[in-house]
Amino acid sequence: MYHGIINVYKEKGFTSHDVVAKLRGICKQKKIGHTGTLDPDAVGVLPVCLGSATKLCDMLTDKEKEYIAVLLLGKVTDTQDTTGEVLSEATVTASVEEVREAIFSFQGDYAQVPPMYSALKVNGKKLYELAREGKEVERVARDVVIHELEILEEDLPRVKIRVRCSKGTYIRTLCHDIGQKLGCGGAMESLLRTKSGQFHLEEAHKLSEIQTYADEGRLEGLVIPVEKMFEKLPAVTAKEEALKALLNGNQLKKSEVVLPEGFSFTAPISTGGETVAKAEAGAGVRVRMYSHEGTFFGVYEYQKERRLFSPFKMFFME
Repeated sequence: MYHGIINVYKEKGFTSHDVVAKLRGICKQKKIGHTGTLDPDAVGVLPVCLGSATKLCDMLTDKEKEYIAVLLLGKVTDTQDTTGEVLSEATVTASVEEVREAIFSFQGDYAQVPPMYSALKVNGKKLYELAREGKEVERVARDVVIHELEILEEDLPRVKIRVRCSKGTYIRTLCHDIGQKLGCGGAMESLLRTKSGQFHLEEAHKLSEIQTYADEGRLEGLVIPVEKMFEKLPAVTAKEEALKALLNGNQLKKSEVVLPEGFSFTAPISTGGETVAKAEAGAGVRVRMYSHEGTFFGVYEYQKERRLFSPFKMFFME
C-alpha cells in the first residue's frame, strides 16, 4: 500500500470523486481521499492522499489556494458559471477603470454567501441537490479572505484574473458578486487551480501519466512522503528505550527523546530561515517525531504543564 500524497492535475470533465476512483484502480488500493473538490469543468491542482496520508485530508483542505479564472460580465446563471442556465443578460456599460475598481474592492476580508450549486449541506441535504429540485434556501454568509487579486488580461466583457484566497472561497461566487457590484451581472467562464497549499501546477501529474508510472513500476516516485508536509517543524528522535511507547502511540517524556540543537519549549523555533510558531494560543510546540532508526511516526505536541510530548497526528503503519 502507498502512503503519501500525489499532486494530481485534474482534467476537465472529471469530478474530484472520479479522480479518486481512477486512482484506486491505478494504485490498487481503496484507502484514498482528495483534499477539496474542483467542479467538473475546472482544471488544475488536486492533491490526493493515499494510505495513512488520508489523515491529512482535512489539514490540506484548510490551506490557501490560488486560481486563474475568466470572468464573463453581462451574464447571470443559476450555477454562477457559464455551464448553468442563463437567468439574465445585460450590456456591459462600465469602463475598464470601473471594472478594475470593482474587482479590487473584493481584496481582503469578504463575507461570501455560498452558491446553491455547491456540496455544502443544509439539514443533511447538499445544496446542489436542493437546487436541482428547483428549491432555493437561505445561506449564511461565510467569512473568507481574498489575499491577492491580479488582473492578467482585459478584453471586456471578459477579464482574466488571478486570485489567492483562503479555504472555502468560491471563485464562481466571486465572479457573480463582481458582476452584481457593476450592475451588469457576471459569471465564471473558466477556472484553473494553480496552487493548493504547497502543491503547485508545475508539479501536477495527469491521470494518464500516473498510469504510465504505475505500469512501469515507478509509481512510488510520484508519491510525496507524509513527513514532507511537516518539514518546517523541528525533528525530534525518540530513544530506543521509548520504541514501545512510540509504537503504541503513547506520550513521551522529555528524557525519552533527543531534541535538535537550539530547541526551545517556550519560544517559536526557527528552522531553515523560517519561523515555526505555536499552532494556536495555549498550544504546545509541534514537532516531527522519529524512531531511533529514523522512521517517521507522526506529529507530536509538547505539553508544557505536563512536560510530555503527546501525539497530535499519527501516521506510522506497520
